[in-house]
Amino acid sequence: MGLVKAAAIVLDCADPEELAEFYKELLDAKECPDTTSNRMDIETGTGIRIAFRRDLNATPSSWPRPEDSLQTHLDFLVDADDLDAVERAVVGLGGTPIEASGRGGPNEARMYSDPAGHSFTVRSSLRHGPKTD
Repeated sequence: MGLVKAAAIVLDCADPEELAEFYKELLDAKECPDTTSNRMDIETGTGIRIAFRRDLNATPSSWPRPEDSLQTHLDFLVDADDLDAVERAVVGLGGTPIEASGRGGPNEARMYSDPAGHSFTVRSSLRHGPKTD
């Protein structure tokens, strides 16, 4: 048994309410009852907990510029046949497609930023190689 348990993925942002709503709709998640004015948590149907912590100085990453590293991002898995529908939903909820060449084929992975600028990928397979640029 490990020393600690993974509890949540935490994303800093200026507006936790807005970002929690984006991911709640995207993931069909529910809001957790221990929400505070500075942190909102949601839980997905698969039990993954994502928290959104207020940080008034949070700035979006500028990735995929070559001089910036990706750092942390989220991966979401969908059926390949659903990629177009998911893209429409992401954009409808306020997400933005990220243009990044050399990041997999159009039928395998698509990258976006959420309304606060955090990057995430929607992919039809978890097979992917290391970052090469």
